[in-house]
Amino acid sequence: MKQSIEALQGTAAFAGISEDALRFLLERSHVITVPRGHVFFRERDHGDTLFLLEEGAVEIFKTRDGIRRDVGALSEGDCFGEMALLSITDRSATVMATEPCVCLELSNRALFALYERDVGQFALVVMNLGREVCRRLRDLNEVLLSQAVAQAYAGLGEDAPPIPQGPIDAS
Repeated sequence: MKQSIEALQGTAAFAGISEDALRFLLERSHVITVPRGHVFFRERDHGDTLFLLEEGAVEIFKTRDGIRRDVGALSEGDCFGEMALLSITDRSATVMATEPCVCLELSNRALFALYERDVGQFALVVMNLGREVCRRLRDLNEVLLSQAVAQAYAGLGEDAPPIPQGPIDAS
Protein backbone atom coordinates (compact mmCIF):
# COMPACT_ATOMS: atom_id res chain seq x y z
CA MET A 1 0.00 0.00 0.00
CA LYS A 2 2.94 2.36 0.67
CA GLN A 3 3.86 2.27 -3.04
CA SER A 4 0.25 3.10 -4.01
CA ILE A 5 0.17 6.03 -1.58
CA GLU A 6 3.42 7.44 -2.99
CA ALA A 7 2.11 7.01 -6.54
CA LEU A 8 -1.11 8.83 -5.65
CA GLN A 9 0.77 11.68 -4.00
CA GLY A 10 2.62 12.15 -7.29
CA THR A 11 -0.60 12.82 -9.22
CA ALA A 12 -2.36 16.15 -9.73
CA ALA A 13 -5.60 14.83 -8.22
CA PHE A 14 -4.04 13.66 -4.97
CA ALA A 15 -1.03 15.95 -4.53
CA GLY A 16 -0.70 17.18 -0.97
CA ILE A 17 -3.14 14.65 0.47
CA SER A 18 -1.94 13.05 3.70
CA GLU A 19 -0.81 9.44 3.82
CA ASP A 20 -3.58 8.72 6.34
CA ALA A 21 -6.31 10.15 4.06
CA LEU A 22 -4.95 8.28 1.03
CA ARG A 23 -4.86 5.01 2.98
CA PHE A 24 -8.48 5.66 3.98
CA LEU A 25 -9.48 6.23 0.33
CA LEU A 26 -7.49 3.22 -0.92
CA GLU A 27 -9.31 0.97 1.55
CA ARG A 28 -12.57 2.11 -0.06
CA SER A 29 -11.52 1.93 -3.69
CA HIS A 30 -11.06 -0.83 -6.25
CA VAL A 31 -8.21 -1.58 -8.61
CA ILE A 32 -9.48 -2.68 -12.00
CA THR A 33 -7.61 -4.07 -14.99
CA VAL A 34 -9.10 -3.66 -18.45
CA PRO A 35 -7.96 -4.67 -21.95
CA ARG A 36 -7.28 -2.36 -24.88
CA GLY A 37 -10.60 -1.32 -26.43
CA HIS A 38 -12.56 -1.46 -23.16
CA VAL A 39 -15.05 1.40 -22.80
CA PHE A 40 -15.01 2.69 -19.22
CA PHE A 41 -18.16 4.70 -19.77
CA ARG A 42 -20.12 6.39 -22.53
CA GLU A 43 -21.25 9.94 -22.91
CA ARG A 44 -24.53 10.51 -21.03
CA ASP A 45 -24.04 7.48 -18.74
CA HIS A 46 -24.70 8.09 -15.05
CA GLY A 47 -21.43 8.79 -13.26
CA ASP A 48 -20.58 8.28 -9.61
CA THR A 49 -16.92 7.22 -9.81
CA LEU A 50 -13.64 8.60 -11.02
CA PHE A 51 -10.69 6.64 -12.32
CA LEU A 52 -6.99 7.21 -11.79
CA LEU A 53 -4.76 5.62 -14.42
CA GLU A 54 -1.95 3.70 -12.78
CA GLU A 55 -0.89 2.08 -16.08
CA GLY A 56 -2.01 2.42 -19.68
CA ALA A 57 -3.69 5.12 -21.73
CA VAL A 58 -7.20 6.16 -22.73
CA GLU A 59 -8.80 8.31 -25.38
CA ILE A 60 -11.72 10.62 -24.75
CA PHE A 61 -14.27 11.42 -27.43
CA LYS A 62 -17.73 12.81 -28.02
CA THR A 63 -20.20 11.84 -30.73
CA ARG A 64 -22.81 14.08 -32.36
CA ASP A 65 -25.04 13.06 -35.24
CA GLY A 66 -22.91 9.96 -35.76
CA ILE A 67 -19.68 11.97 -36.05
CA ARG A 68 -16.94 11.20 -33.55
CA ARG A 69 -14.78 14.04 -32.26
CA ASP A 70 -11.65 13.26 -30.27
CA VAL A 71 -11.42 15.41 -27.15
CA GLY A 72 -8.18 14.21 -25.62
CA ALA A 73 -5.96 11.42 -24.41
CA LEU A 74 -4.73 10.58 -20.92
CA SER A 75 -1.98 8.37 -19.55
CA GLU A 76 -0.42 7.15 -16.32
CA GLY A 77 -1.11 9.49 -13.40
CA ASP A 78 -4.11 11.17 -15.02
CA CYS A 79 -7.65 10.88 -13.76
CA PHE A 80 -10.94 10.88 -15.61
CA GLY A 81 -14.59 10.81 -14.65
CA GLU A 82 -14.13 13.64 -12.19
CA MET A 83 -16.54 15.99 -14.00
CA ALA A 84 -19.59 13.79 -13.39
CA LEU A 85 -18.45 13.24 -9.82
CA LEU A 86 -18.03 16.96 -9.09
CA SER A 87 -21.05 18.22 -11.00
CA ILE A 88 -23.43 15.35 -10.14
CA THR A 89 -24.38 15.07 -13.79
CA ASP A 90 -24.10 12.46 -16.51
CA ARG A 91 -20.80 11.66 -18.20
CA SER A 92 -19.72 14.36 -20.64
CA ALA A 93 -17.75 12.09 -23.00
CA THR A 94 -16.84 8.49 -23.78
CA VAL A 95 -13.56 7.08 -22.44
CA MET A 96 -11.94 4.04 -24.04
CA ALA A 97 -8.67 2.24 -23.27
CA THR A 98 -6.09 2.56 -26.05
CA GLU A 99 -3.73 0.27 -24.14
CA PRO A 100 -4.32 -2.29 -21.40
CA CYS A 101 -5.04 -0.26 -18.24
CA VAL A 102 -4.77 -0.63 -14.51
CA CYS A 103 -6.93 1.94 -12.73
CA LEU A 104 -7.93 2.90 -9.27
CA GLU A 105 -11.72 3.39 -9.19
CA LEU A 106 -12.92 5.78 -6.51
CA SER A 107 -16.62 6.29 -5.79
CA ASN A 108 -18.48 9.34 -4.57
CA ARG A 109 -19.33 7.25 -1.47
CA ALA A 110 -15.63 6.93 -0.64
CA LEU A 111 -15.14 10.68 -1.03
CA PHE A 112 -18.17 11.35 1.15
CA ALA A 113 -16.73 9.03 3.80
CA LEU A 114 -13.53 11.12 3.67
CA TYR A 115 -15.66 14.26 4.06
CA GLU A 116 -17.24 12.80 7.20
CA ARG A 117 -13.85 11.79 8.57
CA ASP A 118 -11.62 14.74 7.57
CA VAL A 119 -13.27 17.69 5.86
CA GLY A 120 -9.92 19.43 5.30
CA GLN A 121 -8.46 16.52 3.32
CA PHE A 122 -11.76 16.16 1.44
CA ALA A 123 -11.62 19.86 0.51
CA LEU A 124 -8.06 19.45 -0.75
CA VAL A 125 -9.06 16.52 -2.99
CA VAL A 126 -12.00 18.50 -4.40
CA MET A 127 -9.77 21.56 -4.96
CA ASN A 128 -7.21 19.38 -6.78
CA LEU A 129 -9.93 17.92 -9.00
CA GLY A 130 -11.32 21.39 -9.66
CA ARG A 131 -7.86 22.64 -10.69
CA GLU A 132 -7.52 19.70 -13.07
CA VAL A 133 -10.91 20.47 -14.65
CA CYS A 134 -9.89 24.15 -14.99
CA ARG A 135 -6.58 23.18 -16.63
CA ARG A 136 -8.42 21.05 -19.16
CA LEU A 137 -10.93 23.83 -19.83
CA ARG A 138 -8.06 26.26 -20.44
CA ASP A 139 -6.46 23.81 -22.87
CA LEU A 140 -9.77 23.35 -24.68
CA ASN A 141 -10.24 27.12 -24.93
CA GLU A 142 -6.84 27.38 -26.63
CA VAL A 143 -7.79 24.65 -29.12
CA LEU A 144 -11.10 26.35 -29.91
CA LEU A 145 -9.42 29.74 -30.34
CA SER A 146 -6.77 28.25 -32.62
CA GLN A 147 -9.49 26.64 -34.76
CA ALA A 148 -11.45 29.90 -34.94
CA VAL A 149 -8.33 31.84 -35.97
CA ALA A 150 -7.46 29.22 -38.60
CA GLN A 151 -11.00 29.38 -40.02
CA ALA A 152 -10.91 33.17 -40.11
CA TYR A 153 -7.58 33.16 -41.94
CA ALA A 154 -8.81 30.46 -44.34
CA GLY A 155 -11.62 32.80 -45.41
CA LEU A 156 -9.08 35.48 -46.40
CA GLY A 157 -7.48 33.36 -49.11
CA GLU A 158 -3.96 33.91 -50.43
CA ASP A 159 -3.77 37.50 -49.17
CA ALA A 160 -4.02 36.40 -45.52
CA PRO A 161 -1.10 37.22 -43.24
CA PRO A 162 0.62 34.24 -41.58
CA ILE A 163 -1.38 32.59 -38.78
CA PRO A 164 0.13 33.48 -35.37
CA GLN A 165 1.66 30.52 -33.54
CA GLY A 166 1.93 29.87 -29.80
CA PRO A 167 -0.04 31.29 -26.89
CA ILE A 168 -2.07 34.42 -27.50
CA ASP A 169 -1.46 37.28 -25.08
CA ALA A 170 -4.85 38.54 -23.94
CA SER A 171 -3.46 41.56 -22.03
